[in-house]
Amino acid sequence: MKRLETIKKIVDSGVVAVIRAESKEQGLKITEAVKNGGIKALEVTMTVPGAIDIIKELAETYKDEDVIIGAGTVLDPETARLCILAGAEYIVSPSLNPETVKLCNRYRIPVMPGIMTVKEAVEALELGVEVCKVFPGNAFGPSIIGAFKGPIPQGNFMPTGGVNLENVKDWIKSGAVAVGTGSDLTKGAKTGDYALVTETAKKFVEAVKAAR
Repeated sequence: MKRLETIKKIVDSGVVAVIRAESKEQGLKITEAVKNGGIKALEVTMTVPGAIDIIKELAETYKDEDVIIGAGTVLDPETARLCILAGAEYIVSPSLNPETVKLCNRYRIPVMPGIMTVKEAVEALELGVEVCKVFPGNAFGPSIIGAFKGPIPQGNFMPTGGVNLENVKDWIKSGAVAVGTGSDLTKGAKTGDYALVTETAKKFVEAVKAAR
């Protein structure tokens, strides 16, 4: 049941914060700022130095809070297993790797693999994927969700890449169950302005609610 509960939390939240950072310290600061802005689904990417350690620390820190910690940019099952052991509650990948999906299914952990075509979307559904990550979203635009929904109305899609405050409502209204956003959300961190990250997070949450 926990797997379904996690998926429900991600969909209810509507926004997955994609956290990329240049150091563990910065990653932790960004995570706290995003959480303070009301985003409950936090995705720590494997491109962050010490990402596994960050996931482990966050999983422990927020174990009693209504926050879900996930791992992103997971390319293979070996990395997925490390993330799960560290406490990741969901796995996100930029591509569809069947072995990674199978491993996540084995441990009842939600996995959102990246897809770009109807063929990949159908393959993901056949593997038991509940939410497909449309990536990179900016290569298509919001209309791609409707295009996918035509032949695959049963599919759930979450765009990542190019999702910003200007177009987030279009993505939701096109049928996306949630959105993933990174650089547009966390750009304040580049100058140490974590208050801006928190404020931007609040705006994303409000925009998704308004669009729904």
